[in-house]
Amino acid sequence: MNDNKLAEDRGESTRGSGHPQGDLTQGPILRTLLMFSVPMLLSNVLQTLNGSINAIWVGRLIGNSALAATANANIVMFLLFAAVFGFGMATTVRVGQFFGARDIDAARRTFGAGIGLCIVLAMTTGVLGGLLSRPLLHLLSTPAAIETEALAYLQVIFFTMPFGTLSMMVGMGLRGAGDSKTPLYAMILTVALDIMLNPLLIRGLGPVPAFGIAGSAFATAVASFAGVMLMIATIYRKDLPLRLRGAELRYLIPNGPDLRYVLGKGLPMGAQMLIMSAAGVIMVGLVNREGLNASAAYGASLQLWNYLQMPAFAISSAVSAMVAQSLGAGNHGRVGEVTRVGMITNAIMTAALAALIVLFDHPLLALFLGSDSPAMPIAEHIQLVVTWSFVLMGVMMVLGGTMRAYGAVVVPLIIMTISLYPARLGFYFLAVPHIGGEAVWWAYPVGSGVSAALTWAFYLSGRWKKDAKLEAGRPVPEQTAEQPA
Repeated sequence: MNDNKLAEDRGESTRGSGHPQGDLTQGPILRTLLMFSVPMLLSNVLQTLNGSINAIWVGRLIGNSALAATANANIVMFLLFAAVFGFGMATTVRVGQFFGARDIDAARRTFGAGIGLCIVLAMTTGVLGGLLSRPLLHLLSTPAAIETEALAYLQVIFFTMPFGTLSMMVGMGLRGAGDSKTPLYAMILTVALDIMLNPLLIRGLGPVPAFGIAGSAFATAVASFAGVMLMIATIYRKDLPLRLRGAELRYLIPNGPDLRYVLGKGLPMGAQMLIMSAAGVIMVGLVNREGLNASAAYGASLQLWNYLQMPAFAISSAVSAMVAQSLGAGNHGRVGEVTRVGMITNAIMTAALAALIVLFDHPLLALFLGSDSPAMPIAEHIQLVVTWSFVLMGVMMVLGGTMRAYGAVVVPLIIMTISLYPARLGFYFLAVPHIGGEAVWWAYPVGSGVSAALTWAFYLSGRWKKDAKLEAGRPVPEQTAEQPA
């Protein structure tokens, strides 16, 4: 019986080469990395643009108070999705490991467990959050002038939360199986629908009633539902490896080793998002001390940095998926080369983007501030001090992607905590008596430098390999594991 027939019997989709579709353990590393990461990068860009366009619709069609209301509500939602994101990353890694080991049934089991867990959490959180929306807004000290609008928006977001959660989980599971194009197509559909439905549901047209600010939330929910339905339809139409049929549908009931793995690894990864978010809130408070112009300059800079970080997010996710599959396949010699190529590629892309931002900072910042804004000189200075530090952050993220694939999530969490709090904030409070407001800007590169140094040291130690094993696979043989690149 040939390889293709064996693969079909195990439920694997194959290419003409005999390798299963989505196999990231074969072929030139750079080409595989780019082919896999570029769709993720485009998805991130589209998602960010979608958020910006939706904000424009809300601000223009309803007013500034509605825009402020969505900002307050989105703080709550980001905290909730951070936890889901952690479980999604754990599912991606686990699916990748089993997919690399050609254990497709185990990959489906993990995929089902991750989806089942997050849907239960989303439904529970959605109901409780919808009922407790008003107390949550009070906890955030939401101004009374926007509370009614924020409440209407947040309640719809809560009750429709399972759509967004399911979309995130299915997309991340597919990436673990080496498919980053299907989530991209789903994102294109989601963004297109969201942009079109926002003005329609906010203002209403013909038989469609005007929902006001709640219409924006409804639009996002409908668009997310359409996107996830496209992914699910593609999975079954193309008979992709992660499809669940018949008795396999019981995998959606999370239990056993897969649930323990998703929870055990997902919680620390979700905690990283929460720690980053909390540190960001603290930095906003420190910047606000420097006055209105500094706050405006910082806000405009954040918009540019959102795009600057995208290559690192995409490449680190690609590296994690490639390493996870190599680990499952027992191809440990490929891990160091994947990491090395990932770091070099990310450094080139991020450095080139950072250079463009610094060189053309005035016209770029003018998009948000206006050319004659008194905040413009401050914003240009911030770019010179901070922007280059994102190259260091990219190195840390790629190394983290490799270690995450081996199940090492606690030490990276500790390193992130040290770099954001004792390092970044510690530097600020030590330096501000001497250099004043400059301390808040220089705290960024100091924190990034500490994070990159500690992450590199931990990577070189090789200790992150010790606990890497598959419940249904084989442990990493330390004597054959390649030394860090």
